[in-house]
Amino acid sequence: MAADGSALSDTPLSRENLDRAVKNAHTALGKHQQQDGHWVYELEADATIPAEYVLLEHYLDRIDDALEQKIGNYLRRIQSEDHGGWPLYHNGKFDISASVKAYFALKAIGDDINAPHMRRAREAILDHGGAERTNVFTRCQLALFGDAPWRATPVMPIELMLLPRKAFFSVWNMSYWSRTVIAPLLVLAALKPVAINPRRIHVPELFVTPPEQVKDWIRGPYRSVWGRMFKGLDTVLRPLLPLIPTTTHEKALKAAIDFIEPRLNGEDGLGAIYPAMANVVMMYRALGVPDEDPRAATAWKAVQKLLVIKDDEAYCQPCVSPIWDTGLSGHAMIEAASGPNGIEPEKTLTELRKASAWLRDKQILNVEGDWAINKPGLAPGGWAFQYGNDYYPDVDDTAVVGMLLHREGDEANAEALERARQWIIGMQSTNGGWGAFDIDNNKELLNHIPFSDHGALLDPPTADVTARCVSFLAQLGHPEDQQVIDRGIEYLRKDQEQDGSWFGRWGTNYVYGTWSVLCAFNAAGISHDDPAVVRAVEWLRSVQRPEGGWGEGCESYEGGAHGTYSESLPSQTAWAVLGLMAAGRRDDPAVAKGVAWLASQQDDNGEWHEDPYNAVGFPKVFYLRYHGYKQFFPLMALARYRNLESSNTRRVAFGF
Repeated sequence: MAADGSALSDTPLSRENLDRAVKNAHTALGKHQQQDGHWVYELEADATIPAEYVLLEHYLDRIDDALEQKIGNYLRRIQSEDHGGWPLYHNGKFDISASVKAYFALKAIGDDINAPHMRRAREAILDHGGAERTNVFTRCQLALFGDAPWRATPVMPIELMLLPRKAFFSVWNMSYWSRTVIAPLLVLAALKPVAINPRRIHVPELFVTPPEQVKDWIRGPYRSVWGRMFKGLDTVLRPLLPLIPTTTHEKALKAAIDFIEPRLNGEDGLGAIYPAMANVVMMYRALGVPDEDPRAATAWKAVQKLLVIKDDEAYCQPCVSPIWDTGLSGHAMIEAASGPNGIEPEKTLTELRKASAWLRDKQILNVEGDWAINKPGLAPGGWAFQYGNDYYPDVDDTAVVGMLLHREGDEANAEALERARQWIIGMQSTNGGWGAFDIDNNKELLNHIPFSDHGALLDPPTADVTARCVSFLAQLGHPEDQQVIDRGIEYLRKDQEQDGSWFGRWGTNYVYGTWSVLCAFNAAGISHDDPAVVRAVEWLRSVQRPEGGWGEGCESYEGGAHGTYSESLPSQTAWAVLGLMAAGRRDDPAVAKGVAWLASQQDDNGEWHEDPYNAVGFPKVFYLRYHGYKQFFPLMALARYRNLESSNTRRVAFGF
């Protein structure tokens, strides 16, 4: 359907209307560029993070009533009308852990538990088994408030911090996000502090069985027989913990703090992600560190910087995404400014050079992060996802930024590109793929321990990140990198789904993954008639919606059909169109219909709108909505479609 509700015709978009759509989108995106050259958009998750922030204020007795009222407005707005609880994404199914936290937060804010919205939420929670059936992190939160015993959580002794990398349960075998969240959480579990909670807010009404009577706190999900074996190990270890010598316990506590403090990361926070940052704040309070201590004060300020505060609502972001947003916005702007009819090419290039200078300044060149544990001697050269996160550069961001700097063609970028190239090559895993932050982070059995009920303890190679690295190296065009590229291509061939699509680990979902890989295959010179490419193209065609667009919901991470949704969405339509054009199908009628649909959905300000979530933190557990995706990806798709019209080869000349 068109923006006015009418059906789209099969008449291709006129050149005049295409030019207008590109120009308006270019102008709109340009207005969001910051004075220093970068872009940053809001990054929204579900109710979990805002609710946790409210509870953090009550844990610390640092309650900001005015702010919490705004967060309350946000939580009430996103409560489901269908099931009464809170989902993990727009129009999603009931999630008990998010719902317990949101209810707890609203009660702390002051909502009457007999108000209709609270009663509906409570009934839904009890109908789904009660708070005793929440996930590990929620039970940890309940334990911190004294609403559940610490035996409700799996055995995770702080002595884990003493294990060397070669030990199976070592934190060094876990992903970056797991290490940074777990280290301060282990301190909390060891000290077992109780929240100040000055208003004495508790949620006993959310339990089907009183917490002191619950006997089966830990009961899966068991993904294999290993899960049941690890549950048995948990049972055996629990009574042995008090037997650990005090000296060993103190040594482990010191090891945890020694891990955390070099990585505190100033006002960007530990790991630059909310759960780790909040755990650090609570850890310092539990250790008796005064709030005025620079470490504690800076950690609190880091959390505060994640808040998005508006006139009537507020929420807390899980992290911020300036490097990612700047790289992607830059690609869209340079595409729009390219070609014989480029939009304001000189002005755009001037503004992009500001962005490039900002990005070069953010490149991590002097810190050997945790990735160096598996790759000692490799020189740093990546970019983080956030403003600052030197110990944890992001492979995906590095490839995207590298392709932008290379396309821009400024000699000032040469050194940055070479450092990035060498780092990306060094980060390739042994199976030929790339993970987001680590090398060979694939000890899958760790996802079967009771603590990992979210199933996301690891950072193994994935198709989307691998595709980006192949695209980057192929775009640079160094002949000596061909073997590295070939190994990446072989990994991608093996990872293709039976229906022809690819799984999108970091974006929703199979449309995202398929677009990413088709870009890589094109950049690497794989024939557009290669069987893998043809299968992917046919799959994209098969999931195009009647109105011309594409849509995919987060349900596809939970066993739902690949590439489907109840409506077309700007971000997914842009990915599909970009993927088809990368596969040499610029003149395919499916592309023309997709482009026409995108143009029809643009508002008078040159922008697009979509409410559904478009990315994922952890499948089935944590989803994301990048507010910038609906702006820069449609611009990139429309501009590329226009540019390829004047191309003799109709071939996309870049990796992205």
